[in-house]
Amino acid sequence: MQFDRIVSKRKDKIVYKDGNNSIKVFDKNYSKVIVLSEALNQSRVEETGLNIPHIKEVKNIEGRWAIVSDFIEGKTLEQLMREIPEEQDKFLDQFIDIQIEIQSKRDGYLTKLTDKVHRKISKCSLEDDDKLELYTRLESMPRYGNMLHGDLDPSNVIITDDNEVYILDWSHVTQGNPGHDVARTYLLFLLKKQDELANKYLNRFCEKSGLDKNQVLRWMPLVAVAQSLNGHQDEWELLKKWIDTVND
Repeated sequence: MQFDRIVSKRKDKIVYKDGNNSIKVFDKNYSKVIVLSEALNQSRVEETGLNIPHIKEVKNIEGRWAIVSDFIEGKTLEQLMREIPEEQDKFLDQFIDIQIEIQSKRDGYLTKLTDKVHRKISKCSLEDDDKLELYTRLESMPRYGNMLHGDLDPSNVIITDDNEVYILDWSHVTQGNPGHDVARTYLLFLLKKQDELANKYLNRFCEKSGLDKNQVLRWMPLVAVAQSLNGHQDEWELLKKWIDTVND
């Protein structure tokens, strides 16, 4: 495979730039079903009118499945926050507005959040009593049909030189309760040891959206147990602390 350059590397995939294309190449043992599902979900999001890279094709490259989409040139909000710290609040507000816009969209064909979280709980290594508490918490949460990005943080938002906004990485998109998506973003800030920014984000999001902060925090054990399945040992202490709040 010959491409212009590597954009990012993850455990089971590599993203390349090739001309005007972004090519996400998956490992040979990666499920074709999951790859096709990701491409389908991103195509569904395209139809909502959100500004995202458009899927061009799904193909097999030397035995590896790949998704080809538009390559978006620009800087992420994470980069801008780091490079212009005095404007962090402005960028954070922009990020929150983007997340609120995502959650205003609906697509009844997307995976239901509750089904996905239920599967995550079933796969975790906790004791049965702890799993029962998590299932009970999940069943108690209100069910909605809002579009949820599922992995949104400032690194997934690109601002072009023309000041256009693009939202990346739709592999975890679902439909469900907005509180879960906010809790997920809050956890991502905490995992990057950005506690002050995390709390500023949570408070500001709830102020702007009218979402109840306590309802967001009720999702934290559920987003923490899902994150624990990634197997990063350095995250376990923080995740366990949040998982244990299911008994509060």
